[in-house]
Amino acid sequence: MPLHEGPRRPAESRLSVNPFYGPANPLGDMAEAPPTHRLPDPPMAPATAHQLVRDELMLDGNARLNLATFVTTWMEPEAGVLMAECRDKNMIDKDEYPRTAELERRCVAMLADLWNAPDPASAVGCSTTGSSEACMLAGMALKRRWAKRNADRYPGARPNLVMGVNVQVCWEKFCNFWEVEARLVPMEGKRFHLDPHAAAELCDENTIGVVGILGSTFDGSYEPIADLCAALDALQERTGLDVPVHVDGASGAMVAPFLDEDLVWDFRLPRVASINTSGHKYGLVYPGVGWALWRDAEALPEELVFRVNYLGGDMPTFALNFSRPGAQVVAQYYTFLRLGREGYRAVQQASRDVATGLAGRVEALGDFQLLTRGDELPVFAFTTAPDVTAYDVFDVSRRLRESGWLVPAYTFPPNREDLSVLRVVCRNGFSADLAELLAQDLERLLPDLRRQPRPLTEDRGAATGFHH
Repeated sequence: MPLHEGPRRPAESRLSVNPFYGPANPLGDMAEAPPTHRLPDPPMAPATAHQLVRDELMLDGNARLNLATFVTTWMEPEAGVLMAECRDKNMIDKDEYPRTAELERRCVAMLADLWNAPDPASAVGCSTTGSSEACMLAGMALKRRWAKRNADRYPGARPNLVMGVNVQVCWEKFCNFWEVEARLVPMEGKRFHLDPHAAAELCDENTIGVVGILGSTFDGSYEPIADLCAALDALQERTGLDVPVHVDGASGAMVAPFLDEDLVWDFRLPRVASINTSGHKYGLVYPGVGWALWRDAEALPEELVFRVNYLGGDMPTFALNFSRPGAQVVAQYYTFLRLGREGYRAVQQASRDVATGLAGRVEALGDFQLLTRGDELPVFAFTTAPDVTAYDVFDVSRRLRESGWLVPAYTFPPNREDLSVLRVVCRNGFSADLAELLAQDLERLLPDLRRQPRPLTEDRGAATGFHH
């Protein structure tokens, strides 16, 4: 949740009320125009309040045209009805809402089976508000397991977590909040994610785990989880260090099982202790829901699980959040039930086909170079060709926004700060027809961009609000 400073505008600023908004006394509602930054004194008619809020929200971007976000922007109306019926159910009240709790349990079992847990019945998992919370929980479990193994040295020794510099910002937050040293493997050359051997070299007796990403947000590529585990196996043979792996499958854990069945990345690898995913990304559910699963009860220390006598029932819970609506969990179960394996395969394949097709169209324009082609996550990144000097990716992003397209431009992290790219996320609902319209708009912009004397972006850091 972003932190907001107080308003810089005067507190007496007021909203303007159209006479037609007031259902009973329009002139009275106009006279009682509410302030913007403090609670109004009198109440107002619900229709008036609804219209005021709706008018302001019209200035937001169109979510369906937002190609920066991985988050689901379309669901079936039936899912929306179920969510509306369950938004007043508090997920934490498992004793009061036992069927909602049962649907959560079924989702965990389905994911354990999908991710090839050795014994799906013994896998441990929970729903979360999204992958960020799920990653925090997985990191806490890694740290606690390490602390128990090193009780004679901790808290004197400082724990560390090894990961690629391309990790989502939630991992940096975890290391900050839980006082863990972040050891980052930088990018090098055309490698835009973690290198297994470089990661193993950063491990020592204080390493709580290594994070592998199944689907980097920077370019959509899968990190080589099996190779990472093999490098850590070799490290254990040489040194005796037994370092577990957590797979951040925020997006890829809901793509690879259906489209890349021969790719070994999940609990089939004994070193993989835990996996997370975002139900609200390629899990195809509106935000916010995520999932965290552990290989077995041993991977999740029992002391992290709270057993609360809540509303008359014994409730085990492992979460950073407490009260939250059951709507998203119900929607996840609906989607699992609705699509099944074959349905998910069809949806994800359609997204990948759109991504690879659009990437080909972009490459054919001649002004751009592809970093990835959308053949792993349905996501691809591209930059301007070396001979393009009149404009840069930030100019392209800005001009596309004029047509309603939100395509982020951003600079890569160490050691590739010299590289700036555009990235396109192809989700369910971004159809081949919409992709064709985007390609046409991009092609239409090129003559103007080519006539520029130079790139027009003065401050690249402020050119985009994109933060992965």
